[in-house]
Amino acid sequence: MAEVDRSQQMPEPHPPSQMERWIDRRFSGRALRPRYAARVIAIVWLVVVVVFGVIERIVDPDTFGSVWLAFWWALQTITTVGYGDVVPQDTAGKAIGAILMLGGLSLLSVITATITSAFVTRRQAELQASGNDPAMRQLRQIESRLDGIDAELRRIGGDGSPPGPTS
Repeated sequence: MAEVDRSQQMPEPHPPSQMERWIDRRFSGRALRPRYAARVIAIVWLVVVVVFGVIERIVDPDTFGSVWLAFWWALQTITTVGYGDVVPQDTAGKAIGAILMLGGLSLLSVITATITSAFVTRRQAELQASGNDPAMRQLRQIESRLDGIDAELRRIGGDGSPPGPTS
C-alpha cells in the first residue's frame, strides 16, 4: 500500500503554556481523589463568596450593613438559593449579583466537568494498563482484520495494492 504523509494531515501540537506545565506538574504525581476534589471545590467557593461579599459591601453599603450580611447574600446567590431576605438596591450591586449568579452556575459546571474528566482519564489509564480497555481491544480486532485483508490483497494482486486501475 502507498505510504501516507502524515505531516500534511495533522498539525504540529503547540508547545504547552506555562499554566499547562504547572497543572501537569501539580496533578501528574497525584491522582484526583474525591476528597481532594471536594477540598478544591470548597476553597474556590469560599474565596468567591468572600471576594464578592466584600465587593458588594463596598458597592452597596446601605443595603449591606456588615460584611457578614454581604457574605450571606453572596452565599445565597452563588448557590442560586436566593432567599430574598437581602437584595442589592443599587444597579451596580444588581450587576454584581448577576455576575455572581452566572459565575456560580458556570463555576460549578466547569469544576464538575474537570473532576469527572479526571476520573474518566484515570479509569481509562487503569484499563489500558491492565489490557482490558474495550476501545484498544476493538482497535486490535480491526488491525487484525486489516492485516488479513492486506495479506489477501498481496496474494491476489502481488504487491499489496488493491486490484483495479491505478492513478
